[in-house]
Amino acid sequence: MSAVADTLTHWINFPENIEKLMFPSRTHESCDNENKGFSSIPADILDTPKEFIFYLDVPGLSKSDIQVTVEDENTLVIKSGGKRKREEFEEEGCKYIRLERKAPQKLMRKFRLPENANVAAITAKCENGVLTVVVEKLPPPPKPKTVEVAIA
Repeated sequence: MSAVADTLTHWINFPENIEKLMFPSRTHESCDNENKGFSSIPADILDTPKEFIFYLDVPGLSKSDIQVTVEDENTLVIKSGGKRKREEFEEEGCKYIRLERKAPQKLMRKFRLPENANVAAITAKCENGVLTVVVEKLPPPPKPKTVEVAIA
């Protein structure tokens, strides 16, 4: 019965498995010790004809709190120190009576970029708690020409 359930689960999650093959996130690898103490950042990835667009939720963080880098020539790394500040009140006697919104901890997410990603042309912007990272695609390689040579 367990094998049947595993097979069904695999086929139900098929689109997610394809995405993980194209854009594996290395945050969840158990052998990656450099990510200890970091939380993952939720992300959506859009593949367009000219670019890859990453949308990441970073509520309460400003662009100065976020680092976007490329490591090892093809790994997109997004990090944050997690320093969201609570609203301070200047009036005497003001205090929070409930704190449900957790301040983010250290955040990190890594994505292995495909071979056609142009790592020299990456842009990022942070608006309304969403970080948008755009990675341009390299143009496709020219198709090889066949030249017919006349035999004398």
